[in-house]
Amino acid sequence: MTYKEVQADAKERMDKALAHLHEMLKGIRTSRASSALVDHIRVDYYGTQTPLGQLASISIPEPRQIVIKPFDASVITGIVKAIQKSDLGIQPDSDGKIVRLTMPPLSGEQRKKYAAKVKEICEEGRISMRNVRRDVNKHADALKKSSELTEDENRKLHEEIQTLLKEYEGKVTSVQEQKTAEILAV
Repeated sequence: MTYKEVQADAKERMDKALAHLHEMLKGIRTSRASSALVDHIRVDYYGTQTPLGQLASISIPEPRQIVIKPFDASVITGIVKAIQKSDLGIQPDSDGKIVRLTMPPLSGEQRKKYAAKVKEICEEGRISMRNVRRDVNKHADALKKSSELTEDENRKLHEEIQTLLKEYEGKVTSVQEQKTAEILAV
């Protein structure tokens, strides 16, 4: 690998870690309804665990309500069971054709719990980015040892990877602050 390839690999891996972080945060409840809360829930559909988003259309008719309309009405009971098993803490209401989820307002205690979960998930994201830095730095050192990189290039690459890490950690902090503000907003 060349200097530029190592650099591009680090950026790509940090982008993936940030995208994964965004996916994890989508499932955390805020005071507003969001289709992302239920999109990932796995439903038993003819013996296969299938994401709810592939089995039904999910809409938000009101700020605190989610309506799930399955493409196949026979899966309604499976959807209700899957939502009840999930950690959302919302009781589904079904009329045989659609499933309604009415989101109760979050209590102060729930808000703190969800904010702590956001902090935990973001810290995991930072750790995965630091692991990328460690792996890339080890790879750069191996390239220096095999004379593919000079001492100066190796040092410069370490500095650039550290700068890249700081940039991505800043993005994680920004995402964390934004999501926490959404949760704590009354």
